[in-house]
Amino acid sequence: MSDDVLIGVDGGGTHTRVLVCDLNGKVLSYCEKGAASIYKDVSASQNVQAAISEALALANKERHQVIGVTAGIAGYDSKADLEWIIPLTDMPGLTSPKWHVNDAVVAHYGALLAKPGIIVISGTGSIIVAITECGQYLRNYDFRHYAASAARFIAYDAAYEVLAGHTNQTDEKLIQSMLKHWSVHSLAEFYKLGSEGFGEDRQARDKKFGQFAPMITEAAGQGSSVAIRVCDKAISQITVGIELLAASFSSDTVNVTLIGSVVNSSYFLDSLSHILINGSNKKYSLIKPKLPPVAGAILYTMDQLNRPITEEVLHNLRSSTYVR
Repeated sequence: MSDDVLIGVDGGGTHTRVLVCDLNGKVLSYCEKGAASIYKDVSASQNVQAAISEALALANKERHQVIGVTAGIAGYDSKADLEWIIPLTDMPGLTSPKWHVNDAVVAHYGALLAKPGIIVISGTGSIIVAITECGQYLRNYDFRHYAASAARFIAYDAAYEVLAGHTNQTDEKLIQSMLKHWSVHSLAEFYKLGSEGFGEDRQARDKKFGQFAPMITEAAGQGSSVAIRVCDKAISQITVGIELLAASFSSDTVNVTLIGSVVNSSYFLDSLSHILINGSNKKYSLIKPKLPPVAGAILYTMDQLNRPITEEVLHNLRSSTYVR
């Protein structure tokens, strides 16, 4: 039996996830480290390379045994980004073919097993991606469209609404949660914090806002006018992005998968389920992701190497506790 292995890297969100598999999809090891994007962590290269090294060590494999690596990296939006992305996997002895793609691509491969459909990612970041029946890869970004539904964006919006005074009695619980989250005792203190930019460190600031998002989606379900308004705006933008990409499909029904903490919150999930029933361009079938993005990176590698993605491969990937 071959000793060759494949490496899948999911560099989406706040962590780098690395999977090492044999050619039949059997998972040999898994490792997590810090973020893979330089926009989230200045140590991105060290994080990715440490995760790969540790995963290979856990699998008892050497770098020369790797025959393909796919890295899905958050923040890869243009060819210019390759300047910082290629070095992420540039390691001595790791000489196999390497494919660097946006993290949404490996998420799509995992969620829909490389089949046509649309994935909506809304959590740490936000992107909507389609792969059509003819294999065309299309993003809402390609239309200069952006659905501002990432965790930090809905939190910024909610803070602005509160500080602008667009509140009523339904928002009391949300406001108290907001003050507690930012360790202030009054709206006057929170306003002062906001007037000073909520802090100088952008990464720390964005992280702080992102951590507040679950309280907003929960508040929307409880009837907060601010939370409902903010969430509905984001949901509307997601819907436009889905229907924009759906127009590129030839079939009448398009599969849609939702990935990420924001879009899978009860409020977003319920709203989108109802909205997509009455789609403008197509009929939509909302389905759960089949495999996580890091497993999608393995499938992408196999596809690029022209190796068949068999039921055995899918079974082996699904059977792993790491992938579940």
